[in-house]
Amino acid sequence: MTDFAALLQPDRGQPARTIEVIHPDAYADWLKTQPKRIRALLDAQKVTGKAGDKAILPSEGEEWSALLVCDEELSSPWRIASQPGFLPEGTYRLKSGEVGAAGLGWLLAQYRFERYVKPDKHGGPRILLSSDPATIDETVRQATATALVRDLVNTGSSDMGPADLEAEADKLAKKHQATTHVTRGDALAKGYPMIDAVGRAAAKHRAPRLIELEWGNPKHPRIAVIGKGVCFDSGGLDIKPASGMRLMKKDMGGAAHALALAGLIMDARLPVRLHLLIPAVENAISADAFRPGDVLQTRKGLTVENTNTDAEGRLVLGDALTRAGEDKHELVIDFATLTGAARVALGPDLPATFVNDEALASDLLAAGTATYDPLWRLPLWDGYDDYLKSDIADLINAPDNGYAGAVTAALFLRRFVPESTPWVHFDTFAWRPTTKNGRPKGGEAYGLRAAWAMLKQRFS
Repeated sequence: MTDFAALLQPDRGQPARTIEVIHPDAYADWLKTQPKRIRALLDAQKVTGKAGDKAILPSEGEEWSALLVCDEELSSPWRIASQPGFLPEGTYRLKSGEVGAAGLGWLLAQYRFERYVKPDKHGGPRILLSSDPATIDETVRQATATALVRDLVNTGSSDMGPADLEAEADKLAKKHQATTHVTRGDALAKGYPMIDAVGRAAAKHRAPRLIELEWGNPKHPRIAVIGKGVCFDSGGLDIKPASGMRLMKKDMGGAAHALALAGLIMDARLPVRLHLLIPAVENAISADAFRPGDVLQTRKGLTVENTNTDAEGRLVLGDALTRAGEDKHELVIDFATLTGAARVALGPDLPATFVNDEALASDLLAAGTATYDPLWRLPLWDGYDDYLKSDIADLINAPDNGYAGAVTAALFLRRFVPESTPWVHFDTFAWRPTTKNGRPKGGEAYGLRAAWAMLKQRFS
């Protein structure tokens, strides 16, 4: 992983080239103050003062500086994210103002996923100097967590199975002196029957398991972070078409988010008792695959008529949520790449956010706005609970009427959450389909920074 700590350094007056950021509305007045040769140079580079314009400008002797025309707000992490890809390697500082949140975009613009290719010769590091060193550690933490989500989601399923998620949890535990417990085999079948049912068709070396990590002082408020870890989703016997399977390596994106958030919590030593849970499975096809029409037992004791083997994420999460509820957490957070319906409704950038507590919802939405990690709340609409009725079991896992798919999935999960426990469910995409400054196409963290900001505000 990129060493982000090396790319954001305290400003101690060391030599550096300057980056001047001008708002489009101020460009015309700024241009009037420039020498004729600078105006001519900008004209030659077709810099007109529109947002996104950038240029290299000569200074005295052989020195030079950079110009960026930008209409992003001062609080935006993406304000100067275009610069690392434009500027050569070297050390830079802003000509005026604090780096602030823009440091995050500077770091993430230098993220590369090169596991399967020779490293691109994109030059050395672009180092940014900050006059506010107190913010550097937190910025690096957030960049590292985001990069972890990207790395895990970008990794091919051949190298990211249930055992690999377990290894990632073990790595976190070793780093932070946490403890882990993994349930698999007969103990899984007995204690977590839905997780076992979904994952039992996979090859032995990709067998299903529930991964748990615990960290922190038991006297501190207890919180659970849960991530859907479907390492590849064929759809099961309700098999997906090839086009639907193409990106299913990312179906463990919820687990990636949960691991990253757990890392943030432990690295910052947030005063909580953390319980991380990852139901890790592959939804495969074999003679032992669970079937449409099967009635599944659950850890909670409810029975579930399986109406669609491609609605498996909510099944594994149901058992994990039940396990979390047994320990009376003050807050439960789950991340899951759960429904296509959420993407149809909100597109890739907005995680569908379901919350059963109004104060928690308010805190989360405010945190998302403040961190430029936007969320969009959808309702836990009681009127659609009838869609989950079964003729032969306590409930079904997926209605076939085509209505409110993200809502009914969240309502299914709600059946496994204690009523008195504040709970948030993020139905997130975990994938960026097109590149933006600081945000390359591929695996992406959505809702991670919002959740982290909310936790800091509540528990610091």
